[in-house]
Order: sequence, then structure tokens, then C-alpha cells
Amino acid sequence: MKNFLTTLFLGASLLVTAQADFNNVLAAGVEDAEKFTASYMEPLSESVIYNISTGWYNTADAKPLGGFEISIIGNITGFKNKDDKKTFILDPNEYENLDFVQNPGVAREVSTALGDISGTEVYVEGEVLGVTVRETFELPSGLAGEDLNFVPTGYVQASVGLIKGTELKARFLPKIQYEDASIGLIGFGIQHDFTKLLPADKILPVAISAVIGYTNINGDYDLTNAKLIDGEDQRIEAEVTSWAFGAVVSTKLPIINFYGGVNYITGKSVTDVLGTYRVTSGPFASDTYVDPFSITKKVNGVTGTLGAKLKLGFFRLNAEYNLGEFNTATVGVNFGFR
Repeated sequence: MKNFLTTLFLGASLLVTAQADFNNVLAAGVEDAEKFTASYMEPLSESVIYNISTGWYNTADAKPLGGFEISIIGNITGFKNKDDKKTFILDPNEYENLDFVQNPGVAREVSTALGDISGTEVYVEGEVLGVTVRETFELPSGLAGEDLNFVPTGYVQASVGLIKGTELKARFLPKIQYEDASIGLIGFGIQHDFTKLLPADKILPVAISAVIGYTNINGDYDLTNAKLIDGEDQRIEAEVTSWAFGAVVSTKLPIINFYGGVNYITGKSVTDVLGTYRVTSGPFASDTYVDPFSITKKVNGVTGTLGAKLKLGFFRLNAEYNLGEFNTATVGVNFGFR
């Protein structure tokens, strides 16, 4: 459970996903370790950014002054059929020390953090005091290899209406601690209903709004108790941020309404591997790395949203589907008054 939560929410490192020996990763040298980890983690970071960019609206009809809504929102981003995100091409000619045991020197597909390829053996070889030293190990598989084909998130979101069709929003997930891992989420947004400026607003059957939302996930994973590699103060710190800009239209009916939007999202994930690490095997044995590397992934894309909302007094239920590079299903349980 700890490995699963840490991987999904922090986008931390291949060692968390596959319970791999971090000594193997750094046995290839810090440059190769960083290059491999960046390619391995890239699709997972991308899916998390698409995931947290959703759920900012369930109608284009902004609340009046003092109107409010509190929502419990859950998102699931699937990748079961995203074969292009489950693998990447590892070309040994682009690495300084890493090569395949079978067919060395020939590029081939290997698993990303979302994939399910297992049993891929690689080696690192070098000269130590005039003697050739080789270290062989297996590359990690990914979440699909554990029969997990989705990335989930969840949080509480609140909205309050201001004057002239403007609505403020905030989302929050308190810092959750599970053994050596922790994760928290915070976000802020604003929505403006342009139809509120029209004289015929109350009789128009639709509303049109613009929405801007910012989300930040911040987490850390203390490696001290994992004892994966000799060293001190070993930890992973990760941050994922997202901006979503949406144009939204919805119906204005008493009980059930439909809404849709076109959204532009932009985001970034930063994962820092921190602390002191001493390699104990392979040609780099006895090498010491301090804060060995940091990985950054930037994402930009366009998504489309289709959803429906059911209103029963102060209780509302909405469901939507977001189409993009990664598709996300969102469900919200809402309580509020207009």
C-alpha cells in the first residue's frame, strides 16, 4: 500500500514501483541512473498532471452572492489501452555504462512506470584496478505488471459565489502520512459566468463561463527504513503542479443539467532524490553520491469535458469524462445552497 500510494501521488522513483534495489540503479553511474529514471517516470508524471487538472467545474452557471457548494471529488485516469505510454525505447548507445545481457548494443522496448514488461536483464561493466567487473540486474516493471491500470486522486473542494457572476474555488487534501510516505494537495480557482452580465440572464436556457484552476501536490518519501542502499538522510521529495484554463457551457434546468468544456492544461512535476548514497557493487562500488539527481517533466495539452449534474435540494451528484492525452473519469458528491 505504501509503495502504491507513493508512486501514484509522488511520481517518486522506479525503486518504489517495483521494489527494486536502488543500489542497482546507481550501479550504472549517476548519469545513466538519471537518464533511465527520467524516461521510466515520464508517463506516470504526465498522467498525474492530467488527473489533477480535472474537476474544477460541474456547471457554467455561477453561484449568486453567498451561494456555496462543498464537494467530495474523485478522479480516475486510465491507461489500460495506452500501449505507447507503457514502454520506451532504451538504446544502449545513448548510455555510458548500461547494456542488455541479451543482444547487447541493440535498442529495445522496456517498461515505464505504467507498463508490464518484466525479466529484462541489463549489465554494467567496467575496469576496477585493472580487473573487469560486471554487475547484472533486472530492470523494473510498472503498475500494469501489478494489474493496476489507473491513477486515482481525491480531495475536498469548496465554491462560493461573489458578485457579478464570479465564483471562487478551493480544493484541499490534508497531509496524509502512511509509514514513511506523506502526501498533501491544495488548489485555488476562479470561475466567471459571462451570461450573468446579460439582461436576459434569468430566461436564457444556457450559461457560459470561463474557469481557471491551480493545483499543487506535494509529498515526500523517507528511505531511511527501507535500507535500499548504504548512506544517510535518504529521501525523495516531489511536487506536481497544474494550471487548467477552461471555457464551459451548461444548461440551466431545475433537476438535471448537462455541461461541457474545452480546457487547456499546463503542468510540471519535479522529483528530487536527496541524501547520501554509497554504491556497494559493480564498477562504481565505493562511489558516493550526494543529492544525486532531480527529474523535471513539463506537460501541455488540450482536453474536452462532457458531464451531467443531478440536483435534489441541497444534494447534487455529478459525473464527467475528460478526453485528452490521458482520459479521466470524475465523480463529485456535492452539498450546497444557491
